Amino acid sequence: MSNKFRDLLKKVGSGNHTSQSLSRSEAADATRMMLLGEATPAQIGAFMIAHRIKRPTGEELAGMLDGYEELGPKLQPIASQRQVMVLGIPYDGRTRTAPINIVVALMLAAVGQPVIMHGSDRLPTKYGLPLVEIWQGLGVDWTNLSLERTQEVFAKTGIGFIYTPKHFPLINQIWEYRDQLGKRPPFATMELMWKPYNGDAHIVCGYVHPPTEGMFKEALKLHGATKYTTIKGLEGSTDLPRDRTAIIGLGSADGSIERLHLSPREYGFSTQNVPLETTTELITAIEEILTGKPGELMQTALWNGGFYLWRCGICSDISIGIRKAEELLISEALVAKLQQLIQVIASLSPRFVQGIGV
Repeated sequence: MSNKFRDLLKKVGSGNHTSQSLSRSEAADATRMMLLGEATPAQIGAFMIAHRIKRPTGEELAGMLDGYEELGPKLQPIASQRQVMVLGIPYDGRTRTAPINIVVALMLAAVGQPVIMHGSDRLPTKYGLPLVEIWQGLGVDWTNLSLERTQEVFAKTGIGFIYTPKHFPLINQIWEYRDQLGKRPPFATMELMWKPYNGDAHIVCGYVHPPTEGMFKEALKLHGATKYTTIKGLEGSTDLPRDRTAIIGLGSADGSIERLHLSPREYGFSTQNVPLETTTELITAIEEILTGKPGELMQTALWNGGFYLWRCGICSDISIGIRKAEELLISEALVAKLQQLIQVIASLSPRFVQGIGV
């Protein structure tokens, strides 16, 4: 048993009237001790549930990020004139709405905007569809690549994916606690801001509950983020909704957030989200839009693509971004990027078996 961890647990778990928030350094210490197994299972479980009840502060989340940055993997900078974009998406996946973020990543990489994603397999508490399964359905398998091989893929294609079971095995045991507790601990919020990259990056964080954005703002300011974007997205992801006005925060180095409200109707899109059916149906729909076939998911791709092409500075406004997104899809530029990704990974992993392909 760790006496030091017990003291931290007592601090956050003393009840509504006497519990206290941890300092940044204390939160970092607690994270390290949990990841390294220095705290006992009973201590870790108690800490997670107590901290969830108390609710984390931005300073505590900054400390948790310190722990992840110290012990976790990092992709290295590549030759690019553009600031790398890191998409922070809930690790427990999607269950209700069709994800479009992989199409966005291919679109950005096709125009020279590097993108990093990170995630795992089907995980608690939702056990929803994770990014890695969608990539596999498109013929891209990140799960067998070492961090060094992933770095090579990132350098050659502009897309990197940190697959945590292989690249950050220290967090694997933490998922057992999440499953047993049945609730998302503060780690789940912190992961949305995690930057597995050794350099300056544009961090994009999805969220569900408005107070979470305030935590992002404080934690990212403490971490010196120069540019970040917060999105009240579909199921907490970075995907813009179509059934309501998109609530977006444009964060700057000074810690300020400029509020942006985007109505899909004003840009000519119908106000409905595409439901998530089976994984096979989703992969088929993605393959179709990559070749320019019209449909509801294409509308979602244009809506999101237009925003991201504007936000990363490729296009001067969102309307131009939407037209650029359509041009990229019709010209099959994303098909070419996907094929490049498949070929590069195949060349680095002899046992890799190509998937569906388009």
